[in-house]
Amino acid sequence: MAARLATGGGRVSRRVAASPEAVGYGGVVVEVAERAHALGLPLLAEDELKVAPSILSADFGALGAEIAKVASVTDWLHVDVMDGHFVPNITIGPPVVASIRRHTGMFFDCHLMMTDPGEYLEVFRRAGADSCSVHVEVGETEAMCAEMRRLGMGVGLVVNPETPYEAAAPYLHLVDLLLIMTVHPGFGSQSFIADVMAKLIEARAQAEREGLHVTLQVDGGIDERTAPVAALAGARCFVAGSAVFHSPDPAETVRRIHASASAAISPGR
Repeated sequence: MAARLATGGGRVSRRVAASPEAVGYGGVVVEVAERAHALGLPLLAEDELKVAPSILSADFGALGAEIAKVASVTDWLHVDVMDGHFVPNITIGPPVVASIRRHTGMFFDCHLMMTDPGEYLEVFRRAGADSCSVHVEVGETEAMCAEMRRLGMGVGLVVNPETPYEAAAPYLHLVDLLLIMTVHPGFGSQSFIADVMAKLIEARAQAEREGLHVTLQVDGGIDERTAPVAALAGARCFVAGSAVFHSPDPAETVRRIHASASAAISPGR
């Protein structure tokens, strides 16, 4: 059974029927709080910034409580999915996405570090993903972008540190979000790779030249010190895992990351 959408007052909420087909696993009923965004990637205003806490660094034994710690300061959540093939680590899949979807109406930005993400796009949508990002390195980029668009999800593309920007450039007009990895994917708590800022600058220049509205996102080693560097290069969405969930006050850390990035691009700087 397909997801049923209910609209009213500019808001969209999703309620998925209780059948294994609806969520992909186990007949889970996904009850979602009313949220202030439609399906797909929210269109950010000029120089609007988002911090997306990554649950890869959260306590997996208490994900609902961990998410609640940041829900008051951001409406985006980054979900790192690793298959043990594309990257040498295994994390979570659709059942966990469906489980945490019951606890929050936040925007779920799912980063699929998978060899064959195209086989799972619809399953992730049914589990509660709002947007999925796939790696340009796995190929079939145009087909996967078209499938995500067909499913009504935000369309994201990811570029690894060692991959030249030219690999992603032909697809920029197809996506809503371009994620430039600032660490090598697979593990948290890595150091920020500043050299990849050149790719952000190229992406921003192409988007401006072609009149594209693409959210530029960075992921890896993001904190109060590195977020301003990425913001100056063109990033507007900052994925932060260890800095947020390993801090004594995750909400305050989100505020500080946002404030530091905002200060870097403020007109009076």
